[in-house]
Amino acid sequence: PEYVLKDVSFAVQPGQRVGIIGNTGSGKSTLVSLIPRLYDVSTGAVRIGGVDVRDMDMDALRRHIGVVLQESLLFSGDIESNLRWGGGDCSEEELDRALADAQATEFVSKLPDGIHSVVEQRGKNFSGGQKQRLSIARTFAKNPDILILDDSTSAVDTETEAKLQEALRRRIGKGVTFVIAQRVSAIADADLILVMEDGVIVGQGTHKELIRSNEVYRGIVASQWGEEAIA
Repeated sequence: PEYVLKDVSFAVQPGQRVGIIGNTGSGKSTLVSLIPRLYDVSTGAVRIGGVDVRDMDMDALRRHIGVVLQESLLFSGDIESNLRWGGGDCSEEELDRALADAQATEFVSKLPDGIHSVVEQRGKNFSGGQKQRLSIARTFAKNPDILILDDSTSAVDTETEAKLQEALRRRIGKGVTFVIAQRVSAIADADLILVMEDGVIVGQGTHKELIRSNEVYRGIVASQWGEEAIA
């Protein structure tokens, strides 16, 4: 059979942030989809705390995982009800913190009804960047042990993205964050970077390690940051 992912092997420690980068179709989203069991592996295993995810209760597993996709889906209602869909029993302070960490406080506070402002179907009354930030805030409100951001800052500017990364570092605690990104800036300071090509991890390490040792990563960095970035 032709496998989508092949010879994939890596380990992540509590408190680490993992960046995943590679061309479109390289298998990045498929890889992280194995964690909440959107797909199951054909061979090998995905383990959390040494336990195969297939041996865990599905609902219990997914309660500990938060996923933010590039295509941000908001529900009809208001901003607060959308946030509570992620973290139903959050206090108002926790919701405010989730909005602040997601860099959403400024635009929400300018709305006539603030957090009680109406969200139209699929969030069509908000821009792409605003929808992404509200989706991130919703997942922050859930306070998951494993956070997966699948190219979920693609519609925000680089300054906002930098502030989001800073908030992620503060929030991480003993949890684990996976950041799939097209932009090197989103993952350059990750504890572990996985470089993917055609369903294979062709490099793993820190930014500095990969700059020295991995041609695929060097090519991505050079194309975005210029040749001087890899000199």
